Amino acid sequence: MPLVCLEIWEMGTLGSLWLLARKSAIGALFGITISDRYLTISPVRGNSMHPTFAASSTTFPGYLRGDLVLIERFCLHDFKFCNGDVVIFLSPSDHKQIFVKRLIALPGEWVQVSCDAFKVPEGHCWVEGDNSALSWDSRSFGPIPMGLIRGRVTHVIWPPHRIGKVERKMQAGKFTQ
Repeated sequence: MPLVCLEIWEMGTLGSLWLLARKSAIGALFGITISDRYLTISPVRGNSMHPTFAASSTTFPGYLRGDLVLIERFCLHDFKFCNGDVVIFLSPSDHKQIFVKRLIALPGEWVQVSCDAFKVPEGHCWVEGDNSALSWDSRSFGPIPMGLIRGRVTHVIWPPHRIGKVERKMQAGKFTQ
């Protein structure tokens, strides 16, 4: 009799584990689909976007350093961006690096850099960090292809005291008609 009870318990445990594994796999696929197509979360580190995003802190574990931001990807379908949006994109020189900068000029618009003004080529945009003294951006590597953009940053979701919407702002003296 004890052997039968043991077999029933094991079958129940295996059944529960199988159900948990199946639900976890479905949840992971659902999460990956949402992250890939609609929304994702990403850390922001460094000082190039200060004060919009907080600089990294060494007091938190690695995954909690700096701000965590919500990135929407709906804008990628038709490249629906506006001047002043904060975007996340792949580095034009190293596609393993991801940058977060403010969109200054869209394709066909004019941008003022130092004493020069020039038109942003079609299919490209001009991005700059809010902290221009510490930012490696389009002033260094030129206009970036729109295809490198991976989404628009909409909200800071961590740390709790910084939770809020990321405002669309234009930098004075950068954009000309």
